[in-house]
Amino acid sequence: MSTCPCLVESIPQRAVWHFGNVSHSEPLMRIPQEHELVRIIEPPRECSYLPGETASLEYRVLSGIHETQYEQLLSRGWRRFGTQFFRPACVNCVKCRSIRVDVKAFTPDKSQRRCERRNAGIRVERGRPTVSQAHLDLYNAYHRSMHEEKGWRENETDRQAYWQSFLSGDWPFAHEMRYFRGSELVGVALIDIVPSATSSIYFYHAPDWRPDSPGTYSLLQEIALARQLGKRYLYLGYWIPENRSMAYKAGFSPHELLTSYHADEVEPQWQLPPMADEDGHS
Repeated sequence: MSTCPCLVESIPQRAVWHFGNVSHSEPLMRIPQEHELVRIIEPPRECSYLPGETASLEYRVLSGIHETQYEQLLSRGWRRFGTQFFRPACVNCVKCRSIRVDVKAFTPDKSQRRCERRNAGIRVERGRPTVSQAHLDLYNAYHRSMHEEKGWRENETDRQAYWQSFLSGDWPFAHEMRYFRGSELVGVALIDIVPSATSSIYFYHAPDWRPDSPGTYSLLQEIALARQLGKRYLYLGYWIPENRSMAYKAGFSPHELLTSYHADEVEPQWQLPPMADEDGHS
């Protein structure tokens, strides 16, 4: 499960504003000032993942960055929807951890192999991200189902809103994986491909596919793609141990966790989870 788009639909109106005034140092990373249009930290709000907690996200609106710069942002815990890049900036909580899978070392467990067998009839295509009526119908059906089953707030989209959330920026590293059952589009995974990694952005699927664990199957396909392309990591977004909806991410091993959210000029530190064994498996 990637971050729900309801968290990044729009820039908060009350925020601490910075316009390209972050210092950078070479050779780690430098985002030119002209490419950083806005930088904000939203005010604290109710956390979407942990009851009783408050949350804040830091946002950057970027344009024209290349894939190497974006990969450096990923390694520092930044995520992307459209032109908005974001990561946690919570004042009183550090439970939201960036997680990435070591693609070369990954081996599916028994449950994941069963998932692959259950979905043997699913056809997968990869291409540039787009929006069609089939995309919109599937996205809206998925969110209606999640609203009814898990209490997500209603999130009906149209072509313009979908484009703004997922397609704005026309990034060359943006791709999507389309899943078909026969001729029916039953799943869409939005991903990014950078020099040494891939990043899972968002996945939605037909509600009647859910019994066959499409989320797990989609990540297995993304790992297979990353391995085929010779990548080292697949970034899965954020993981909170106490959140049951995110528990499946820890099942993709070996994986690493980002120790903290560093500034651009600070080298990020990733580590194996505390309970990992000598082979890197949790």
